[in-house]
Amino acid sequence: MEMDRTVVAEERPTIIDTVTGAIRENYLNANYGLKSWFLTVDHKRIAILYLISITLFFFLGGSFAVMIRLELITPQGDLVQAETYNKLFTMHGIVMVFFFLIPSIPAVLGNFLVPIMIGARDMAFPRLNLASWYIYVVGGLFTLGAMIAGGIDTGWTFYTPYSTSFSNTYVIATGLGIFVVGFSSILTGLNFIVTIHKMRAPGLTWFRLPLFIWSNYATSIIMVLGTPVIAVTILLVALERGLHIGIFDPALGGDPILFQHLFWFYSHPAVYIMILPAMGVISELVACFSRRRVFGYKFVAFASLGIAVIGFLVWGHHMFVSGQSSYAGMIFSFLSFIVAIPSAIKVFNWTATMYKGSISYDTPMLYVMGFIGLFTIGGLTGLFLACLGVDIHVHDTYFIVAHFHYIMVGGTIMAYLGGIHFWWPKITGRMYPEGWGKFSALLIFVGFNLTFFPQFLLGYLGMPRRYYAYPQEFQVLNVMSSAGASVLGVGYLLPLVYFLWSLRYGRIAGSNPWKATGLEWQTSSPPPTENFLATPVVTEEPYQYSPEETEAEYAMTKKENVNV
Repeated sequence: MEMDRTVVAEERPTIIDTVTGAIRENYLNANYGLKSWFLTVDHKRIAILYLISITLFFFLGGSFAVMIRLELITPQGDLVQAETYNKLFTMHGIVMVFFFLIPSIPAVLGNFLVPIMIGARDMAFPRLNLASWYIYVVGGLFTLGAMIAGGIDTGWTFYTPYSTSFSNTYVIATGLGIFVVGFSSILTGLNFIVTIHKMRAPGLTWFRLPLFIWSNYATSIIMVLGTPVIAVTILLVALERGLHIGIFDPALGGDPILFQHLFWFYSHPAVYIMILPAMGVISELVACFSRRRVFGYKFVAFASLGIAVIGFLVWGHHMFVSGQSSYAGMIFSFLSFIVAIPSAIKVFNWTATMYKGSISYDTPMLYVMGFIGLFTIGGLTGLFLACLGVDIHVHDTYFIVAHFHYIMVGGTIMAYLGGIHFWWPKITGRMYPEGWGKFSALLIFVGFNLTFFPQFLLGYLGMPRRYYAYPQEFQVLNVMSSAGASVLGVGYLLPLVYFLWSLRYGRIAGSNPWKATGLEWQTSSPPPTENFLATPVVTEEPYQYSPEETEAEYAMTKKENVNV
C-alpha cells in the first residue's frame, strides 16, 4: 500500500535543509540530562514524563487494592482494623480516579499524539503544557504527603458532613492535592482545544481528523467546563472543615445534598473524561487491525460530542436515594438512558467496521476485543442503575463496584494498554515481544472477569460495599474475586517488564510497523523534535486503507514485527 499519497510535503526540503535539520536533531537528542527533561517544552518528552508519573500512581493505587482483596478473603476483619480498611479503599479510589484514570490517556497518549496527528510541530502553548505536568506532580505530592501522615477515610467521594465535621483524618491536605491537580486538567484541556482549532495541517478539515482527535476534543470540553466545579466543591469542604462555615453541614446550617449535586455534576462527566479518550483509541485500533475505514465515521465523531453534552445532564442518577423528588428522579432516569445511545452507536459502528474486515489479532487488537466485551457489560449494567427501582435495591452494594470497574478498568485501562502497545514503536522506536503481549492481554481479560463478575452477584445478593467484614455465605464469591485479582495483577506487571526490556533489546521499529494510516505514521520512530521536516498537507479522508493490499502482504509485515 502506498502511504505517501495521503500526505505530501508542502515544499520539498533542500539538501542543505535536510543536513541542517539532521545536525540539529543530533545535537538536541544528545542532550539527555535530567535538566533537559525537566525544562523541556517538547510535547513528546512531556508525555513520557506523564507516563512515568502516572505509572507510579497506578501501581500505588493497585497496592491499596491488593490489601483490600487480602482482607476480604475471610469474613472476619482479621488483617487490618476497620479504620485502616476505610483508609485503604479511600486512598485506592482517590489515587486511581484523580491521578491515573482521568489523566492517563489525555496526558500520555494525547500529549504525544495530538500535535503529530494534526501535523503540528508542538502544542499551542508548550510552556503551559510543561506547567501542567508540574502542577500534576505538586498535587500528587500533597496527596501522597497526606497518605504518609495518616491517610484519609472519607471515601473518594468526600461525602459531607462526615468529611467536614466527623473525620479525624487528613481531609484538607488530600483535598488540596485534588484541588491543585484539577488545574492540570483544565490547562491540558485548554491546550488541546486551541491546538486542534488553530494548528491543523493544510487540508486537514474537521471531517478528515482522526477519531482520536475528536474524542480528545470532546474530553477537553468536559475538562475545561467541569473541573472548576469539583475544584470549588473541594475548596468549600476545606473551608467548612477549617473555618466551620455552614455550607454542607446541617449542624452549621448547611445542606449535605448540595455537596452531592456539586460533586456529581462534575464526577459523572468525569466518567467520560476517562472513557471518551479510550473510545478514540479503540477507533484507531479497530480501523488499523481490520484494514477498513471506520463505519459511520461522522456518527462516531458526533457521538463523542453528544456524550460530552448529555453527560452534564445525568448527575442526579447518583442521588435516587438521597431524598430528591420522584419527578427529578424520573427525569434523570430518562436522561441516563439517553446518554447510553451515543456509546451504543460507537460499539455498533466498531462491530460493523470489523464485519468482513481482514482482522489481525495482534496484541492491540486483543485489547480492543477485551474493551468491547467488558465495556458492553459495564454499559448494560449501567442501564440497570438508571432504573429507579433496581438502583434502590443495589445502591451502595458491590453491584456498583463491579459496574464502575467494568467501565473504568475494563474500558479505560484496556484501551490505555491497547494504545500503549499500538504506539509503543512510535514512542520508543522499538518493538515489544508480541508473544508476551498477547499472553498479558489474555491474563488481564481472564483476571478481570474473575475479579469483578462475582461482585455483581455479591451486590445483587445484598453485600454492601466498603465493609471489611461480611456474612459467611459471601466468602466463596469473595475468594474468587481475590484470586482473580492475583491473576489481574500479574497481567498488569508483565507489560511493565517487557516494555522496559524492549527499550534495550527490542527490535528496531520502522516508521510504520503496522502499515497504518495517519500523520503520526509518516514520520520517523521516535519522531524528531519538530515532528516533521516540512509541514504536511492532507489530501484524503482518514483511514483510507488500500483495497489492493493483500492479506499475504500484511502477513509479511506482521512476521517482520515479531521479535524472536
